[in-house]
Amino acid sequence: MRLIRFGQPGNEKPGVLLKDNTRIDVSTAFHDYDELFFAKDGVESLRKWLEKNESNSPRVSSKARLGPPVCRPSKIVCVGLNYREHAGESQMEVPNEPVIFLKAPSSLSGPYDPVAIPHNGKKLDWEVELAVVIGKKASYLENEHAMEYVAGYLLFNDYSERAFQLERGGQWVKGKSADTFAPIGPFLATRDEISDSKVLDIWLKVNGEVR
Repeated sequence: MRLIRFGQPGNEKPGVLLKDNTRIDVSTAFHDYDELFFAKDGVESLRKWLEKNESNSPRVSSKARLGPPVCRPSKIVCVGLNYREHAGESQMEVPNEPVIFLKAPSSLSGPYDPVAIPHNGKKLDWEVELAVVIGKKASYLENEHAMEYVAGYLLFNDYSERAFQLERGGQWVKGKSADTFAPIGPFLATRDEISDSKVLDIWLKVNGEVR
């Protein structure tokens, strides 16, 4: 399934994007795509509900704004310098251990929302990433069980204000957690939609130019 949330910022409703790009509203049966929804096996509940109710569910206008496909998560964990070429262009060594940082949940925005450049921001940068949505609480999993906890995947644009990040104290969070600095979507692809997440192509355009 492809999960969407639509409506004005702060008032989004849950929906589903069908294979023919029709959008349907599922808010009469599901409150939101939040952590409780995923933890209580909401994806499977939604799948069963759609089998009976898809045809008579309200349709959503293609002009309706799409918000973040997931409702504000408790944390956004990111891996820095995860592209070898990016480490090179940043004149930084490829790390032996993953570089972990957090982005504030308040930085989430819809996939087509405008980015708000912070006051005195001068070096806005962008990085297309694949986000993995963890569906339920887990600790110290064995590798063979890890995928059981993945709810799905999202496109994620990791905006950074490089001057704040690198030139004003060397603080990654300062440069990466401004409001609108984590646009995601347009939909969450549930795990069964992706046969192999390691062979996905991801890309972005800046002012119409592929980067």
